[in-house]
Amino acid sequence: MVEIKNLTKYYGHNAAVKGISFEIRDGEILGFLGPNGAGKSTTMNMIAGYLPSTWGTVKVNGFDITEQASDAKKCIGYLPEIPPVYPDMRVEEYLRFCAGLKGVKRADIKNQIESAMERLSITDMRRRLIRNLSKGYKQRVGFAQALLGDPKVLILDEPTVGLDPAQVSEVRALIRELGKDHSVIFSSHILAEISAVCERVVIINKGEILAVDSIENLERSLMADTRLNLTLEGDKKLAIRLLKDIRGVGEITNINESGDNRFSCEVELQSEDVRSEIMSVLVANKISIVEMSMAKLTLEQVFLKITAQGKKGSTLEDLLNETPEQPAAAEQE
Repeated sequence: MVEIKNLTKYYGHNAAVKGISFEIRDGEILGFLGPNGAGKSTTMNMIAGYLPSTWGTVKVNGFDITEQASDAKKCIGYLPEIPPVYPDMRVEEYLRFCAGLKGVKRADIKNQIESAMERLSITDMRRRLIRNLSKGYKQRVGFAQALLGDPKVLILDEPTVGLDPAQVSEVRALIRELGKDHSVIFSSHILAEISAVCERVVIINKGEILAVDSIENLERSLMADTRLNLTLEGDKKLAIRLLKDIRGVGEITNINESGDNRFSCEVELQSEDVRSEIMSVLVANKISIVEMSMAKLTLEQVFLKITAQGKKGSTLEDLLNETPEQPAAAEQE
């Protein structure tokens, strides 16, 4: 439905987006994830045709966003991070204005406005001045204008920013509902939000795509990165040396003494099967195991690990298996 190839944007000598390529499939809700300043909004603006690229191509339903702008934009409904509403207009008046800008046929305008207002639960607000609406309702009005013209693709840039928890939940439910009839690209810097709504995720940092993968594969990658929390009693130096010598044990971190000859540490496991050997080796060397518990890498930790690496990869699993590098200074969008 949407093909992005080698998309690049320079501001002077600074590259905000660096030759990225990915696609949005028919009927898919695609998450576009990255920290603030990663290049998300710049990319979304280029996909929507609002901002010209330095080079690269965007095709929407087969139409080039630059060479066939009119045809391509008819396929797009765009909700920027700040909803493009006019505070001195009434809700219905504003939507009628937007329908005219989008070239909706005169005979269809009323039905489309009614349908959009009903879908966004803003019918009761039709006579209200937009300036008098809450942030949540302004966001709904922005959603409604994006739906006018029945676009095949919806581009939603940080649609939950500034909303309260109840409103965030409503927006998530709405995006899932819209995904039944539209292809949706949904940007956020909150990983848990992406995982709650999207089927597949693109991770971007410093203008580069680091990974494109499904949420299912992300969860599988989480299972592969397992850590063992240990509280031990005995000779600390001996215990650490014994653990390091066990095949299947990776990095040992967060070593903390707690008194009474006790200490705790976190052990990276390359295989869960190594736990029985850890127990046998420690007990044989008179190191008492006071407590042992498993800790899976959280979604947030995966995100931080990937963005800290700053490397390109085809899957999240590829990136998770690499050794992290020190992050470079972030570039501005």
